[in-house]
Amino acid sequence: MSSKTPDQLYKTRGSKAKSVSAFGNIYDLVLKPLEEELIDIQTIYFSPSGILNQIPFSAISIKKNERLIDKFNLIRLSSTSKISEFESSIQPSDIVFFGGVEYDISRRNNINDSTLLNIKTLEAFKSSNSNLGNSKSWKYLPGTLTEIESIKSQFENINISSQIFKGESATEEAFKKLDGNSPKIIHIATHGFFYENVKSKSVSNAQMLENLSLYSYAEDPLLRSGLIFAGGNYAWANGINPYEKEDGVLTAMEISNLDLSNTDLVVLSACETGLGDIEGSEGVYGLQRAFKMAGVDIVVMSLWGVPDKETAEFMEHFYSNWLGGMKLRDAFNQTQRIMANRYNNEPEKWAAFVLFE
Repeated sequence: MSSKTPDQLYKTRGSKAKSVSAFGNIYDLVLKPLEEELIDIQTIYFSPSGILNQIPFSAISIKKNERLIDKFNLIRLSSTSKISEFESSIQPSDIVFFGGVEYDISRRNNINDSTLLNIKTLEAFKSSNSNLGNSKSWKYLPGTLTEIESIKSQFENINISSQIFKGESATEEAFKKLDGNSPKIIHIATHGFFYENVKSKSVSNAQMLENLSLYSYAEDPLLRSGLIFAGGNYAWANGINPYEKEDGVLTAMEISNLDLSNTDLVVLSACETGLGDIEGSEGVYGLQRAFKMAGVDIVVMSLWGVPDKETAEFMEHFYSNWLGGMKLRDAFNQTQRIMANRYNNEPEKWAAFVLFE
């Protein structure tokens, strides 16, 4: 589980950062034995198993000054059976954006006095019995608003329909209204979270009263990962938000119960959205599994906490390449090469993102 609080990580879009230096020997272990089979090969289709799901293959070094992404087009699949489904290419179409999210919003005035008294009692009780406070709130990400507005203008330039939910309008309720009538593309620029399974059978009452316990101690991995929408800080601090129809903390479980089958692509411009529990042959549970269960074809996601500024830069290049005529997968690979060349010794700024089919 991440030991850092949201406040410590406000410049990134999620729970923790990660160094890729530990992956230096992966090529020798996984791909070097296959070198003879890779002669004259340009594209590698691969389906990671177990802990390999957490490896940024694009950043793996083949030799000095040469990475895997420099030599191959990498296509990451949920299953190798997906190779047979590559008859058509996804085309840019209508898109909905969520970004520039206001995580602290004013309370609505539709609560009666009796309920309000009970709420205030609960708030006071939790405040006095836990170490939670304002330092554990999610901070505004200015880069996300710049990002979605810039990308929206790219779509408008080629007359493709787009819609933005930002500030206080970027709510969980607005996202759930896409159920059964979702656009072809959904782009979400916000904070994301994932908590590993602590596998603890003896969680104290004091721990269960803590804010993060609702997400970090849940048995179901689909409740330990999610995205933060408008007003989410209130529920994050108190466990509930009776002032709003939805609490602003959208879990993978909630996503999995939606119908997003009309959506070809979801871009999670957030951090740690690609992580989840590894359960033997069942793959990785988490947001990627949730969006697949909801019917989405392709998900762009991240493996660790990503910097706000460079994430916006990555996304703008990705859409520019795609809208400029490249195929989706080629646009993604080309974006990784552009970022890798620009931040040659800083793979933490670009290698976290993966395109998952």
